[in-house]
Amino acid sequence: MTAPTLESATRLPRTDRPDASRPRRSNREANLASRLGVFALLGLSAFYFIMPIWWLVVASTKPAGHQFSEPGLWFDGFGLFDNIALVFAESDGIFGKWMLNSVFYAGVSAVIGTLLSALAGYALAKYEFRGRGVVFGVILAAVLIPKVMFTLPLFLLFNQVGLLNNPLAVLLPSIVSPFGVYLARVFAAQSVPDELIEAGRIDGAGEFRIFFSIGVRIMSPALVTIFLFQFVEVWNNFLLPLMVLNDSALQPVTVGLVGWAGSNGQVPAGTVVVAALLSVVPLIIAFLGLQRFWRAGLTAGAVK
Repeated sequence: MTAPTLESATRLPRTDRPDASRPRRSNREANLASRLGVFALLGLSAFYFIMPIWWLVVASTKPAGHQFSEPGLWFDGFGLFDNIALVFAESDGIFGKWMLNSVFYAGVSAVIGTLLSALAGYALAKYEFRGRGVVFGVILAAVLIPKVMFTLPLFLLFNQVGLLNNPLAVLLPSIVSPFGVYLARVFAAQSVPDELIEAGRIDGAGEFRIFFSIGVRIMSPALVTIFLFQFVEVWNNFLLPLMVLNDSALQPVTVGLVGWAGSNGQVPAGTVVVAALLSVVPLIIAFLGLQRFWRAGLTAGAVK
């Protein structure tokens, strides 16, 4: 018989060993509970935001005059195309004019605003000049100020210069986007290598050529994001066009729909519901058409 060794003497019996699976099991249960809580919160948030859109889609497909009939959240007949025809026939087809106005205001403002934001953000990120920090601080302060606060001063200013009831009264304030400048500056500082800029200068390229040939290509995902933010913001703008545009032929769709909703029954409520659904279609098209650019490599091909 062999004598017991020190290792065997100090080894605990299997029944006395601590259960190593308990901490793992408790961690798994905690992770599962946290995930279920997150999923539940996301589900409630999605339900809260999707339900009005779902009701709008369902009500728009119902026959004319039955938009508010039961069942409220499910389909009852199909009259979408007839409803669309009624919307475009209402008030001598003014809805089509409103949609074109909104596309014009939002599209022009988004294109020019994105270009200005890219230029300003690139300059703040890549050029050293006196007062750069102060300028960027002012831009950050402008981001925190709601644009609604500028509506009355802009109205008074445009009244003095004679721009009321003029499309420029909507376009000029809309092409300036402090938030777009902030995004462009952050993205340019992180993604545009200084080595590429120096290489362009050595090759004899001017600053604008470097910006459009190198900076814009690398910053394109951020510029698409800025464009979408700007487009949606101008499209949803209501108070400024309401105050500076008196001619209904110049108003965007947001102002026109509110006028229809407050017409005391002169425009059927069902027609207003269908028009509200049509008014968000361009936003959906813009988002679906441009979202693929967000997934592109942010600096693909810049530095190998």
